[in-house]
Amino acid sequence: MIARIRPIWRDALALLFSLADRRTPLPAKAAALIAIIYAVSPLDLLPDLTPLLGLGDDLMIVPTILALAARSLPAPVLHDARARSAALQHRLPWLLPALGVALVVGVGLVVWGLVRSLGG
Repeated sequence: MIARIRPIWRDALALLFSLADRRTPLPAKAAALIAIIYAVSPLDLLPDLTPLLGLGDDLMIVPTILALAARSLPAPVLHDARARSAALQHRLPWLLPALGVALVVGVGLVVWGLVRSLGG
């Protein structure tokens, strides 16, 4: 599963790195903006308060939009951005597991808060 997610995250990070490059086309920048808005918007396909599934759609939809937009980048921009992305991932190999742990803790806190508010 992680082997399938790595290229998506690599391209998503590459797109985020390429946003500052003047060679990045407007549609790629627009797709990145849409992904960021979707991630912070309270309106989702599955509400964030839905246990596990609510945050899961954000974890799948946002990187997928970013990865598809990254594929529309010109080759030199994509190459430079992927190099920066790979360097970051090489320096921070704990990043993906840390995001997973943060997700589990966050969901646990939300469920705990809901149980406490409904129970007493």
